[in-house]
Amino acid sequence: MTSSPGSIIRMEDTLKAILPEGKFSGPPPPVEAWNPACSADIGMEIRADGRWWHDGGEIKRERLVKLFSRILRRDADGTTWLVTPYEKVIVHVADAPFLAVRVDRDGPPGPSQQLTFNTSLGDVTIAGPAAPIRVETDPETGEPSPYVLVRGRLEAKITRSVFYELVDLAEPDPDGRGLLGVWSQGQFFALGPAA
Repeated sequence: MTSSPGSIIRMEDTLKAILPEGKFSGPPPPVEAWNPACSADIGMEIRADGRWWHDGGEIKRERLVKLFSRILRRDADGTTWLVTPYEKVIVHVADAPFLAVRVDRDGPPGPSQQLTFNTSLGDVTIAGPAAPIRVETDPETGEPSPYVLVRGRLEAKITRSVFYELVDLAEPDPDGRGLLGVWSQGQFFALGPAA
């Protein structure tokens, strides 16, 4: 995919759309509603360790990465984009676009507790019916890969240390399926077999 010839993207307009008040606070912009005609593949990627790269070089400016993370969108076909009202750029994602680096439990243990995850880029998501936790297991190694939904179709991979914290909070499955899992906002999320 390539940009339309002669397309001019005004940085000032783009930044106003992404950061209306010039701050990262507040909800992300409405990327689901933006459907620009111009698209491009310029070698953007997010590697499995959460680092962002462009055209073979790592993007080391944290503020720029945070800015980009606010305009990510994953479409139903699995394609991830950086989206502005004027153009969209494909992002090649090795695993998940975010890393969940912290979890906090609020409330008494059990169904009424709430698990709040923080990502390395400052996103906060509360696990529950609208933000499920899921665990994929490698069929060859048995290694778990846990994720939590952040927004839209974008997930954060739960880091190993945070997953261990979840395992410490785990309880037996209330339906007696031989699984251990955690509760958040009244929803039980299986982490793996009890044995």
